[in-house]
Amino acid sequence: MAINDIRVCEKCKHMQMKTTVAKITKLAPDADIKVGCKSYCGPCARYAFVFINGRYIKGATEDEAIEKAMVYLKK
Repeated sequence: MAINDIRVCEKCKHMQMKTTVAKITKLAPDADIKVGCKSYCGPCARYAFVFINGRYIKGATEDEAIEKAMVYLKK
């Protein structure tokens, strides 16, 4: 059972799902990564974002959002 719940939106203009999922999988191989619309269209249009364990984490770029989100990984 995955201990980390990570969700990303495939419609986010600031994220590329192919690279996003690969980067997250490398950093958190045990995570349950779900890709789908998160109904955050306002923030999604302005920032890259990741939901991790119930927290909404945003960044100016895909890499920044992922880096900030990894702080909230459960060990």
